[in-house]
Amino acid sequence: MISEAMLDSILPTVTKPARYVGHEWNQVVRDWARAGLHIALAYPDVYEVGMSNLGVAILYDILNRQPGVLAERVYAPWPDMEQAMRRVGLPLFALESHRPLREFDWVGFSLQYELNYSNVLTMLDLAGIPLLAAQRAADAAGNWPLVIGGGTCTYNAEPLAEFFDLFVVGEGEEVVLDLARLYANVKSSPAAGQDWRAEFLRHAARIEGVYVPGLYHVRYNTDGTLAAIEPAEAGVPRTVRKRIVSPLPPPPTRPVLPFVRAIHDRAMVEVMRGCTRGCRFCQAGVIYRPVRERPVTEVLQAVDELLAHTGYEEVSLISLSSSDYSGIEPLVRELSQRYAECRLSISLPSLRIDSFSVELAQIIQRVRKTGLTFAPEAGSERLRRVINKGVTADDLVRTAEAAYASGWLRIKLYFMIGLPTESLEDVLAIAELVKSVRSIGRRACGQRVHVGVSVNTFVPKPHTAFQWLPLAERAQIQERQSALRDALHERGIELSWSDESTTWLESILSRGDRRLGRVVLRAWELGARFDAWGELFQPELWRQALAEAGLEPEFYLSRQRGADEVLPWSHIDTGVTPAFLWDEYQRALAGQPSVNCREGCMSCGVRETFLLDSCPVTEG
Repeated sequence: MISEAMLDSILPTVTKPARYVGHEWNQVVRDWARAGLHIALAYPDVYEVGMSNLGVAILYDILNRQPGVLAERVYAPWPDMEQAMRRVGLPLFALESHRPLREFDWVGFSLQYELNYSNVLTMLDLAGIPLLAAQRAADAAGNWPLVIGGGTCTYNAEPLAEFFDLFVVGEGEEVVLDLARLYANVKSSPAAGQDWRAEFLRHAARIEGVYVPGLYHVRYNTDGTLAAIEPAEAGVPRTVRKRIVSPLPPPPTRPVLPFVRAIHDRAMVEVMRGCTRGCRFCQAGVIYRPVRERPVTEVLQAVDELLAHTGYEEVSLISLSSSDYSGIEPLVRELSQRYAECRLSISLPSLRIDSFSVELAQIIQRVRKTGLTFAPEAGSERLRRVINKGVTADDLVRTAEAAYASGWLRIKLYFMIGLPTESLEDVLAIAELVKSVRSIGRRACGQRVHVGVSVNTFVPKPHTAFQWLPLAERAQIQERQSALRDALHERGIELSWSDESTTWLESILSRGDRRLGRVVLRAWELGARFDAWGELFQPELWRQALAEAGLEPEFYLSRQRGADEVLPWSHIDTGVTPAFLWDEYQRALAGQPSVNCREGCMSCGVRETFLLDSCPVTEG
């Protein structure tokens, strides 16, 4: 146990000390001595961000329901807390028991964003755990925790490969239990002995959805491109297929309630996993295939239990495209009627413009109105065909009219610049679309309407139709951001855009190879922390780390990949075939749309990979 007196002495000196105390409502405290497996669920960002992550909440609930398993939480300490802990020699600890992470059997990181990578090293170092997996394996007497990664970043985990013992690729609800059973068997086996870690990893690599990077060799060509990623020994699969669960297990209904207001401080129920739209830029649309929906009755029961156990007055119905959920209108109608006296707010993130009906708008507005957010993504019809967005300007106009007529005053729109084949004309079409939405609002509601516009720079991601493309040139992005600032500098419109330097780093890390591990390590040694936070991000540290490693940023940023190039994620199988993605890339260049999966099968490979009778898997 850590010294509580030591903790008490430093908490008054740091910002938001409630981040570090634990004892929240609904936290689970289990008997340490009775548990055979102790897991620290780590989120490499600040408490209020990590507490908003539904994936961690799901695993926390599932693991703590298992006999003999104990799961606790830990988040990245803010720099002032890190400094205070180092000053007094306080190791990083879990919130529930205040035990040091060093005492846990597993430390499982949720890896959702590349700009959190440096925080992973901070947390391991503060815990006194060797950073490199090879160091932990070589110390037979150390008995260090297994360091495990999960989350969307594991679909290209190579930049972190040297730091992790294994990665879970795909959905974790079932595979984490497979790993727990294997761990118990190996640890209790006399044959494993001092080499239990190697024995466990060797067997874990054979579990579907588990990637053990130490059991793969990486070879490079003379030009720096990858030659191969190959198993290092017999029995290790050549490719790692993602794990899926179907049907979706019951959602957690007793979430831990944060002491510090979380980024998303509301009840959350995942109504659907996956998306059928096939937007060509969207990694989530690929890695979460196939679609699986929860029955309306199950969602209603979950909301009832969540509200009873938390006291929240807002519920968010989570999915990649909430209004595509087949039961969305009867679900929202029933929730509105059931909780009319409580004035429950219903939040629908990720609304599709073309499926947001007037009726749905009217149902939601009967209670308190939350903000409406839509993502046209591109300004022109031509460019939306390229990215297969499948919505028109008329769709947005009708949706805006329905929203304003139902009493909304604030609408937020998301766009991207730097998309394939984009011209300045396409970018200026964003301004025209925004102004038309504002005009509709003013006609309906007067001068009070507000349109928020978020414009992010497109980052080509692994496992998408655009994974072979370079990042748009810096000068081009600056020109287009400037054009939008000039065109949208008007009352009632608020424009924000992504930072150029964070886009630069995200682009490098998201499609990087294993050589970037030493860049991550060196940037952290130089002081990189909380790179996702603008006020703390120091891009010059990453530039120095790249230079010291002898790696050129342009190799990762500005290079067109060929169809036959071995990509750093080529050994990760999402179920969607590279041939399908390449075909979608060619269709994009030709401006040819592809159909919604609900309207016809495009033969992406998911049905065959997972032996599905039909795709998508629909409600019930």
